[in-house]
Amino acid sequence: QVQFVESGGGLVQPGGSLRLSCFASGFRFEYYAVGWFRQAPGKEREEVSCISRSDGRNTYYSDSVKGRVTISRDSDKNTISLEMNNLKPEDTAVYYCHTFPFRGLGTQVTVSS
Repeated sequence: QVQFVESGGGLVQPGGSLRLSCFASGFRFEYYAVGWFRQAPGKEREEVSCISRSDGRNTYYSDSVKGRVTISRDSDKNTISLEMNNLKPEDTAVYYCHTFPFRGLGTQVTVSS
């Protein structure tokens, strides 16, 4: 059974930082590209970042987070991380880690003063 369990969300002030983590299980993690998407109320789902399989040599970032976010993976520990800096109110959303067609339950990120 494929599972993703996210953690690390919370309330942070604008300009602050958060590190999201995700533990994956139930599949050969190292064989798959994985990523993070976010969903805010009333907005379309946005693919924030993804990372290629195995050594994670290739990465993608949406324009809205480029330069502020870093994705990484540890294929020995089946974990994916998303380091987010200089957070903005528009980053407020539920963040999910995923590999098609599976995703976790998400972790809430709220950026507010």
